[in-house]
Amino acid sequence: MKPIIGITCGFNMDAGGRYYVNEPYVRCIERAGGIPLLLPGLDTKEDVKRLMQEVDGILLPGGVDVDPAHFGEEPIGELGSVEPRWDQLELYVARLALAWDLPLLGICRGLQLLNVAAGGSLYQDIPSQIKGHIQHTQKAPRWHASHAIDIEPGSILEELLGKEGIRVNSFHHQAVRVPATGFSITAKSRDGIIEGMESHSHRFVCGVQWHPELMVDHYPEQLELFRQLVRSAASLRATRV
Repeated sequence: MKPIIGITCGFNMDAGGRYYVNEPYVRCIERAGGIPLLLPGLDTKEDVKRLMQEVDGILLPGGVDVDPAHFGEEPIGELGSVEPRWDQLELYVARLALAWDLPLLGICRGLQLLNVAAGGSLYQDIPSQIKGHIQHTQKAPRWHASHAIDIEPGSILEELLGKEGIRVNSFHHQAVRVPATGFSITAKSRDGIIEGMESHSHRFVCGVQWHPELMVDHYPEQLELFRQLVRSAASLRATRV
């Protein structure tokens, strides 16, 4: 039986309120052999928890900025849009997934949110807070690998992507600042921005700062991130049957 992967929904107030997940995330889970289940923000945590009991893994997708209140800071002028309902949902889901040892993949905002959920902090805005940064909001096509990253030897990322250095796409102005306890930094861009993190103590918890779901048609190895999530979820599901 295929494992079920919960994908947290974004939220905005357009047209009176809208939950959404961008299609490439759904398609990558399908292509990797999983069944996507969309997780909306609900009124009570107990209802979200009930949904979480039905999934075998979690995908935290990209999206808007994380509210700095969640890591003990006041907003700076360059902070972008934040959405309290989105933060509330994903912080709860991420913390529950960590507590239950559910396989988890965080992408872009998902990496940042995972780090905050586990006790880390963020740069609110790379251009105003980091000198000498490269371009992290590319003007190239969204699938294009626009800058290099260096991957730690022996990491899950190296195992999945098959090399210590690759190029990735980039669409963010927030970034991990202080990594959460229990996580290793496994990839960085050449300006020192954290591009990948992995947990020491979970079956599979990994976050990447780029968007592999937009790259898979041109860089097929990027699908391995989703395959590993699904494989880990399938292994967990087998223990539940």
